[in-house]
Amino acid sequence: MPVMQATGGGVASGFVGTLDQIAQERTDLSREEVEWLHGLVATWSLVADLGLSDLVLWLPTWNDGGWVAAAQVRPATAATSVPEDVVGAFTPRGRRPELDRARLTGRVEPAAPGRCEAVPVSRARGGRSGEDTDRVIGVISRHRTDRGEGTPSGRLETEYLEIARLMLGMVAEGRYPPTGWAAGADAPPPRAGDGLLRLSEDGRVTFASPNAVSAFRRLGLAPDLVGSDLAHTATRLWHRPGPVDESLALVASGRVAGDAEVENRSASVSLRAVPLEETGRQVGAVVLVRDITDLRRRERALLSKDATLREVHHRVKNNLQTVGALLRLQSRRVTAEEAREALAEAERRVSAIAAVHDILSQEPGETIDFDDVTERLTLLAGDLMPAQPNGAVPRIVRSGSMGEIPTDLAGPLAMALSEIVQNAVEHAGARVIEVRPSRSSDCLVVEVRDDGEGVPTGGPDQAGLGLQIVRMLIEEDLGGEVRIGPRPEGGTLASLSVPLGG
Repeated sequence: MPVMQATGGGVASGFVGTLDQIAQERTDLSREEVEWLHGLVATWSLVADLGLSDLVLWLPTWNDGGWVAAAQVRPATAATSVPEDVVGAFTPRGRRPELDRARLTGRVEPAAPGRCEAVPVSRARGGRSGEDTDRVIGVISRHRTDRGEGTPSGRLETEYLEIARLMLGMVAEGRYPPTGWAAGADAPPPRAGDGLLRLSEDGRVTFASPNAVSAFRRLGLAPDLVGSDLAHTATRLWHRPGPVDESLALVASGRVAGDAEVENRSASVSLRAVPLEETGRQVGAVVLVRDITDLRRRERALLSKDATLREVHHRVKNNLQTVGALLRLQSRRVTAEEAREALAEAERRVSAIAAVHDILSQEPGETIDFDDVTERLTLLAGDLMPAQPNGAVPRIVRSGSMGEIPTDLAGPLAMALSEIVQNAVEHAGARVIEVRPSRSSDCLVVEVRDDGEGVPTGGPDQAGLGLQIVRMLIEEDLGGEVRIGPRPEGGTLASLSVPLGG
């Protein structure tokens, strides 16, 4: 594999990939060990922010010939000291002695002149530190900025660096990230700058950042936060209807790793606790504080909007069903066969629109499951279809899937599909009608196949109202294509094709 020599430390790069790819192709780590690394990488942005440092995860290669960089994170609280992307870079064994020593000793190797701090990444083979023998599965190199190498500029920076030191020690002992704590896929990553509390072993606040104090002030806390029992304070500020969340006191005390919320009429504040340990003994905790009042307000506004849309679609559906019932009553009063058929077609079209609104009333949003719409339309067509002259009732079957599609496409497409199916029932003399919805990356397609007599080209059905409606909906409204022709095995094949917008 060709490589390119880079400046500084003799690092060669020529392979770029994800953590999984690098671990699989260039190391002998087990699946469980790679999962442990994923948990570390998912949460180590907090360590980088607190340590005012860039972090690079190095993994030993399968032949023990050197190290490969598998992940990298930059701090949001300081200037980066590793501006280039080093993921995939390789350094031979012996070129970075601090990495070799950290792996050999299993201890944090302090930064030497011209070198960076090296932190071994351990994972207990039994799954937790202290069970069986810890194994060093990687090493983190910690790169401090020039500013960070000097004396801390204040109490906030001092606390940041001390917490980072403890967390990196937990990484070396196989205790970070703690069990039960991780950055969820849909949760924002922890950020030290939002607000930070340092707790003692008994759960009292020993340090509170300005942003954390401001968040609790919005909740209505007047006394000084420092020195208070955070669990007692948080539960006292909770004023949301219903019982207090049982996890709140545990998280706020720092005894367990996890997330909780404090909410009242004034504000909403999230808490994320990380117990801090040193040489296997808990020495307190850090609690990340984030004011999420505006976020919760927007969520409630969205829920209210969804409820309103659901109610609108429900009422539209009810009104359409009323119109359908009126059309059905009117058709019973007329004596002209042509008028009765026209009213029956109008009732069917209204019922097709009502079916779409019925689904939208249950699951409002920007998309809709068109497979549900197709199922309802085929059932509706089956209920309303007349028997054939020979007494047989056509059978409608569905195969294939389209999944979620935009709601602005679902209505016209459903109406067109209803017209095509009804056309096959009334004019083709079919015994079996098959509906096949499908999709590609840029197109939605619905095919309707029947085994009937076929539709003569240029016949009355080609110019009928039903086909006019289909062409208007698909070609004019949605910019799609309608194709109707004979099947090689007999019968008719109708295809509706609609482009998906970018």
